[in-house]
Amino acid sequence: MKEYSRYLTGSILLAALCLGACTRAGEIEAPSVETAPPAKSVFTSWLAGSWYPEDPEQLRSDIEGYIAGVPGVKEGHVQALIQPHAGYRYSGSVAAYGVKQIMGQSCRRVIVMGPTHRLPMRNEVSIPSATHYKTPLGEVPLDLECIEKLRAFDFVRNIPEAHSSEHSVQIQVPLLQVGLRDFKLVPIVVGQVDVEGARRIAEALLSVVDDDTLVVASTDFTHYGPNYGYVPFTDNVEQNLRALDMAAFDQIAKKDATGFQDLCNRTGATICGRAPVSILLSMLSEESRVELLKYDTSGDMTGDFGNSVSYISAAVMGTWTKTDKVDSERERLSSEDKEALLKLARKTIEYAFEHNKQPDPEALGIQISPRLRPYSGAFVTLNKKGRLRGCIGDIFPARPLYEAVSGNAINSAFNDRRFPPLTKDEHADVEIEISVLTPPERVDSYKDIVIGKHGMVINKFGRRAVYLPQVAPEQGWDIEETLTHLSEKAGLRPDAWKEGATFEVFEAIVFREGHE
Repeated sequence: MKEYSRYLTGSILLAALCLGACTRAGEIEAPSVETAPPAKSVFTSWLAGSWYPEDPEQLRSDIEGYIAGVPGVKEGHVQALIQPHAGYRYSGSVAAYGVKQIMGQSCRRVIVMGPTHRLPMRNEVSIPSATHYKTPLGEVPLDLECIEKLRAFDFVRNIPEAHSSEHSVQIQVPLLQVGLRDFKLVPIVVGQVDVEGARRIAEALLSVVDDDTLVVASTDFTHYGPNYGYVPFTDNVEQNLRALDMAAFDQIAKKDATGFQDLCNRTGATICGRAPVSILLSMLSEESRVELLKYDTSGDMTGDFGNSVSYISAAVMGTWTKTDKVDSERERLSSEDKEALLKLARKTIEYAFEHNKQPDPEALGIQISPRLRPYSGAFVTLNKKGRLRGCIGDIFPARPLYEAVSGNAINSAFNDRRFPPLTKDEHADVEIEISVLTPPERVDSYKDIVIGKHGMVINKFGRRAVYLPQVAPEQGWDIEETLTHLSEKAGLRPDAWKEGATFEVFEAIVFREGHE
């Protein structure tokens, strides 16, 4: 079985990051030297001088002029915007409606999703490797902690060319710099997504948003005319364009991602940002409402509808309300589901002994219910005669729950570097425990951590360590003892948790073999 330690699943790097989350007393990993924060790396937008003025005073004056022309705002808190992304000469007066709507609103983070117009990126997104975004109006820091969480998902990549020649995200940044005070940016270029791909990406984003997060979906609407290869009508162009655009917006107002994509496919509507819009719609709850702020076309602006692009600014009113995730998981997972996951974990390990690879559930004769398919973080723990024998998992929901359990059963048995690979003789003696996690959420202070309820993640100087909720009670540790051990586990000084560290918490549904 020696070769099996070289078997790496697609999520093994993430699992290795979480290695030792179940560390017991006496098993703390040796501390190492603390490292400095990442070096500053600036992504400079190339749009200045062409898409908008290069001179910062002129740029700010232009944007403020557009905003001054907006007559008023809608009532309510804005959780998201749909904004056009043409040069400001054409779309600035429309985009200003969205900017004015958020002025004065508290916003710690802005996630901007824009489509790629050139690269094939099937059900993938790209986030640049940088610490700051630069425009003529100055530098905006990227939300590195949020980005690090998103990079745990297998569809999140860093594709430099997706950013170096793409304007759809960059065009939004000066507008945000004028409309908001201090915020951190998460710039995402989105590839071509189907309905399922949009849902998966939406779930990932929902794991990081909070009430201080604004999401911006960047899109122009119908591109009409021979220049765009789209001439579905030649009479009454202005009226027909409006009808087509409003039919698409009607699906958006219904928050119907499937209906929106179906309409685009059926009509051939050349809405370039259909992917980020579909993702946004997949993120919204029943309580959210979509408000049309402004509609216009370049044809109306120039008086020439031979070729025309449509622009919409819309606001989503509501909040990224958090539900009681633990109660939600308890509702979602029946006793049969838990039994199926435990059976999947054990049979996966048995299969690996014989075949040296991870099986599909079908090969094990295990039916995967729809409740086991949503993305979820999960740990698999092996205990032998009451002592830890292996424990690895995913902190963040980077793959379907059943895949997380199957993959981490493999990792806990054969890839936990604290132990030799499990042997066939030991297999019958181990008890399997599964922890299904809620997505981690940042807390203001370690004082918000509740021992016995919360699992916890410490972050400092790019180092991270995690404990599951059950670890501290099992060891009889109070909060200070727990955080001291957690700091050492992250390779930090024992007292590193006292200053400059950030914390995230999560909860877990824990079940094991032989127990209800």
